[in-house]
Amino acid sequence: MTINTTYFKREIIMNFYSRSFNQNCFKTVILALPLIVTSCSFSDSSRSISDSSGSISDSVGSLSDSFDSSESSQSNKDKKYQNEVSDYTMAYVKSSHADYNSYLKGLSDIAAKIGIVNWDQEPKTYIAIGTGLKKAGVEGTAYETYKKNFAGSDQEKMQNIQKGYESEK
Repeated sequence: MTINTTYFKREIIMNFYSRSFNQNCFKTVILALPLIVTSCSFSDSSRSISDSSGSISDSVGSLSDSFDSSESSQSNKDKKYQNEVSDYTMAYVKSSHADYNSYLKGLSDIAAKIGIVNWDQEPKTYIAIGTGLKKAGVEGTAYETYKKNFAGSDQEKMQNIQKGYESEK
């Protein structure tokens, strides 16, 4: 039996290179795998950062809307408060059996219902009182007496009552 050594040598060489090639591919894959995983992770991280920045932007927009809504809500509360104080003052002045302490208690109740604690220190209270006096048709000496009594002779409070009185048509 004759063995073709050329074929045998070629087979050994091919087998060697084939194994060598497979080993090199395996080494390359093993070395490249962390890079591939890292880049996927980086891609996910950057997508997550992008999503987070979008979320932050949405939150800032929400806060801005809430602030605008809060300002609008506060403005509506102030108007409601002033209307109630004005109407209450008008009713008090027109009532023939009005008691001043009851009037003060009523103002305190209106303020508490809306969440105002120091109603007697709020300029809007006195502006509303002035509006109520005008709605009640109080004029002249009677107006000056009410203004002085309601303001406790405090000049700033009297000016705010005057401002409210003059603002009512």
